[in-house]
Amino acid sequence: MMVSFFDQFASPSFLGIPLIAVAIALPWVLFPTPSSRWTNSRLITVQTWLTNRFTSQLMMPLNVGGHKWALLLASLMVFLITINMLGLLPYTFTPTTQLSLNMGFAVPLWLATVIIGMRNQPTVALGHLLPEGTPVPLIPVLIIIETISLFIRPLALGVRLTANLTAGHLLIQLIATAVFVLMPMMPVVAILTATVLFLLTLLEVAVAMIQAYVFVLLLSLYLQENI
Repeated sequence: MMVSFFDQFASPSFLGIPLIAVAIALPWVLFPTPSSRWTNSRLITVQTWLTNRFTSQLMMPLNVGGHKWALLLASLMVFLITINMLGLLPYTFTPTTQLSLNMGFAVPLWLATVIIGMRNQPTVALGHLLPEGTPVPLIPVLIIIETISLFIRPLALGVRLTANLTAGHLLIQLIATAVFVLMPMMPVVAILTATVLFLLTLLEVAVAMIQAYVFVLLLSLYLQENI
C-alpha cells in the first residue's frame, strides 16, 4: 500500500478518539514547576532566563498598557515553541501543522486587539484605514484596500505558521526517504544525503522557534497599533 507524504499531517485517533487533544496538552505536563526551595535547579533557571528574555523582547515596542498582555503572549510563545519542537521527534504529530488550530489562535487574539482599539481610541483605529495626505479620488479605493489587509492579518498569521512547518516536515520526509532508498545502491551518496538531512533538521529546529516567536511578535505589533 502506497503511503502519501501528507499522511503525517492527518490528525491521529485511537478508538475513534482524536489524539490532538493529548498532543496539545502534553507540553504543559513537560514544563518543570518551580519548587519552594531558595535555589532552583539548572533547568528551571534556564527556563526562567529564556522566558524573561523573550518577554522583554516582546514587550519592548509596547507601552505600559500593553504589558497586561505579557503573561498571555509569553505563555503562547512557550507553548508554540514546545509543540513545534516536539513535532520534530520521530513518530510524533505536530498540531501546529493544522491550519484550523493556528487560525483558532490567530483570529481571537487579532480580534481582541481590534476590539481594544475600537473601544479605547476609535478615531485612531479607524484612522489606520486611511493614510494621511491621501488624494480625494483615491480615498474609497484605499479604504477598501486597508480594510481587506486588516482582515487578512489573522489569515496570514495562521498560514505562515502552517506553511513553514508543513514545508519543513515534508522536506525532511522526502530526504529521509531518499536516504533509505539510496543506502543499498549508493552508500556514499546516501551518507552525503544523510548529512544534508542532519543539517536540515538543525535548520528546522531554528525554524520551529523562530516561527513561534514571529507569530507572537506580530500579535504584539498589532496590539501596539490599538493601545
